[in-house]
Amino acid sequence: EIPFENTRSKRTDFKYLSIGWGDKGFYLDTPTWAELKPSTAVKAAFWMSESAMHCTFYESMTEGEDCKKITLTQQQYLDLIGFIRDKFDRNPTGKPILIKTDAVYGNNDAFYDARGRYSFLYTCNTWTNNGLKAAGQKAALWTPSDRGIFQHYQ
Repeated sequence: EIPFENTRSKRTDFKYLSIGWGDKGFYLDTPTWAELKPSTAVKAAFWMSESAMHCTFYESMTEGEDCKKITLTQQQYLDLIGFIRDKFDRNPTGKPILIKTDAVYGNNDAFYDARGRYSFLYTCNTWTNNGLKAAGQKAALWTPSDRGIFQHYQ
């Protein structure tokens, strides 16, 4: 559902796809934390902007402090895929809606419209935590930050 041709590189030889959900303004209008505008932060924190999916293709993944390997059964994988698929906003034919923008982070990523609203109560980390729960994995009861997630994956 996430076509390679939607990236600048248009390469088709990737093995991994990273998918994140977050505030559309942060993704598209904030190249670095130093460029964060107060208006973007306020809109994101208080449900006043739209959300987006950030999809990035990778050749390989390196396990480390910010990337942990988990093993899923086939059913857990399907449950995780269902959780992710449900967050994409879709066109009338059911396909994810590509956001045409030059605000990409690299040659191998693309953004799509998403369902839901980002806020200080429901962040990208809350979304990720809920995805882990949907897949039957260790997760925090609730977490606005990545700490609540990574404490379960030492």
